Order: sequence, then C-alpha cells, then structure tokens
Amino acid sequence: MKRDMEKLGFYDFFAGGGMANIGLGERWQCLMANDYDAKKAESYRVNFPPGYELIQRDVFELTVDDLPPGARLAWASFPCQDLSLAGKGRGRNGHRSGSFWGFWRLMTDLIAEGRPAPIIVLENVTGTISANKGEDFRTLLATLTTAGYRAGPLVINAHHFVPQSRPRLFIVAVRENVAIDGLTTPLPHTLWHPKTLQRAYLRLPHELQRSWVWWRLPVPEVRERQLIDLLEERPTGVEWHTPEQTQRLLDLMDANNLEKVKRAQQQGRRVAGTIYKRIRKDKTGRRRQRAEIRIDGVSGCLRTARGGSSRQIVMIIEGDSIRSRLISPREGARLMGLPDSYRLPEKYNDAFNLLGDGLAVPVVSWLEQFLLRPLALNEPPEAPQQSAFLNLSLTPVP
Repeated sequence: MKRDMEKLGFYDFFAGGGMANIGLGERWQCLMANDYDAKKAESYRVNFPPGYELIQRDVFELTVDDLPPGARLAWASFPCQDLSLAGKGRGRNGHRSGSFWGFWRLMTDLIAEGRPAPIIVLENVTGTISANKGEDFRTLLATLTTAGYRAGPLVINAHHFVPQSRPRLFIVAVRENVAIDGLTTPLPHTLWHPKTLQRAYLRLPHELQRSWVWWRLPVPEVRERQLIDLLEERPTGVEWHTPEQTQRLLDLMDANNLEKVKRAQQQGRRVAGTIYKRIRKDKTGRRRQRAEIRIDGVSGCLRTARGGSSRQIVMIIEGDSIRSRLISPREGARLMGLPDSYRLPEKYNDAFNLLGDGLAVPVVSWLEQFLLRPLALNEPPEAPQQSAFLNLSLTPVP
C-alpha cells in the first residue's frame, strides 16, 4: 500500500466501524486496522472503501509483519465487557479483555525490532480504574512503564461534545524520548482527572507515580446541541409505540421518575427524554422492573444490543401528549458524533452493536487536536478559540 508521506501513520486495533479513524481526521492515515468481528469489519470496509488496510483476524494471530513501518500512533480500544461494572469483575483475565495481551505482544515485538510506537492510546470504560480492586489498572500502567513509556490517564465524558453521557478512560502513553513540553500540568484538572483517578494515582507505588503524566487539555466550549436537536422527525428503523405500550412504561416508573415526566409536561414545549429499563428492589426487598427516565437534554450511554434492557427508549413529552419509541440507529450515530453520511448496518441490533462498542468521534478529535498531533509533530498545540486554559480547575492530589 502506498502511503502519503505527509500524513501521520497509525494502527487501529479493535477498530470496529473506524470511529477512531474519523476522529483523528485527515492529518492521519491508517496503516493497519484490525477487528475480529465480521459485521464490524463489513461496516469498516463500507465506510472506508476499499479498506485494504483492514485485517479481519484475531489479534493473537497478527504478527509484526502485518504492521507497516512508519506509525506514530497505536490506538487500542480493547473489548470492555470484562472490565466494565456489568462484566462482574472478571478484569483483565476475562476472555475478551484478555485480548489486550495480544495487542501488547505486538507492541513489545515492535520494540524488539527497534521501531516502537511513539504514542499508544488505550481506551476503555471507566470501570477499568477500579476493576479487580484496582489491580488491572496498576498492571496496565506497570506494563507501559516497564516497556519505556510515560502514561497519562484521562477520563473524558462525551457529553462535553454530544448530548450523550458516555465517560471513558483514555490512557495516552508516550516513549520517554517524546517531547511533552507544554502538554502537561503539575496538578490534576478535575474535568479530565476526577477524584476516582486521583485516588488511583495515590494508591500506586512510587515508581509508577514517577512515570505518571497529568496531560493538559483545554476546557471545551459549552455544548449547545441538545438531545431533541438530534432526533429524527420521521425515524427510520423504528416505530412509535402504541398508547398502551407508552402507558406500560409510565406504569413501570416510580414516583420520582413520574415527577420528572410531570415537570416536563408543565414546560409548555416539546421535551425529549430517554429511558432504560432496570431491575430495582422495592421497599419490601422484591426485585422489580423499573423504567427510569432522564430529561436533561442528554441521553443515557448507548449500549450494545445484548437484550431488551440494553435498548434505550426515547420519550417525547408535549403537554398532555406523551409518545415513546426505541431510539433509532441514525439518532444513535448522531449521539456518537458520526456524520449522517456514515453508512450503518441495516439491522437494528447490528447497528447498536457497532455504536455501543464505538468511540465518540468528537472526543477523539479533541485528543487529536490538543494532544496527539502536538506529540506526533513535536509542536505546540493549537490555541483554542476561547481562553479555555485560563479557567483551569486545578486541585492538589488529596
């Protein structure tokens, strides 16, 4: 494959539908993408034709011969099921998250060949920080440090950029010879380094603390677009519920959630909320299904389509009119920051398996603009449009 030498090369492991590729933008060129899932690989090829760089194979079956030279970045959004709270705490030894070690074998083989990836980004759910009583997080950092990297964890919630609550952990690691001047801060910033991350830092042994980097990112402008702005007037792939189905949802709500609906009815305008069904214990200790709604202009975190409770429901409230339906695939794509030109799988479950495992594109773009590109080019970051660095919420590590 002929590579445009003016672009920055990168590898995209566990690539899914190529959302890291979109987020990194035109300054970058994917030299190798890998995913084992056939349906996700199909989506990748459809959106990045002809997709010759994609290798549909288990990461454990790859070798360094599959990795073309010249990559400045290795991105790895390794499977999160065993590290998330829903994964019942199996941690890094779980069958799926164990695939990290297939990725890491390739990174160490590149080091042995004298062509290490200067920058590595690991992305996963925030449960990674506490999984297995914090041991998995410490192991990830120790693995990077032992191999000659400095690591800076960040927690970024997509709701800063799109109306979806989607906090994710990003560990941005660089080789010790990569210049980081002007890209770090001596103290954590509460927006990117929440208390959970600060406490995890304090629990680390001193040698890992010395290799820890507090990355410096600007504060994004206040997001203007709300959930209702992204909804389709005539949704495709879903149908409106019958009045009886909508009433059933209302019947599943407790008093607090019904009060949210009533307040929305009193606003005198069209209001959108999202609902997930969850199992909760009632006052007698019995487990009951509940419908829980949020009406704050932001959707809940998109999930893969693993069952009925994983499907997010939209409720539109306008005075006495209350309607409900599943969120549509195109709406889900918009909540991930994907353009409407992005081609989604035809089947509903396939679309949400792709989206639920995916990356919020604007988050990747933010990292690219203010951290990854400056690191790759050894250049200062672009100045944000607003004086975002002037109002940092810096705190000493408690």
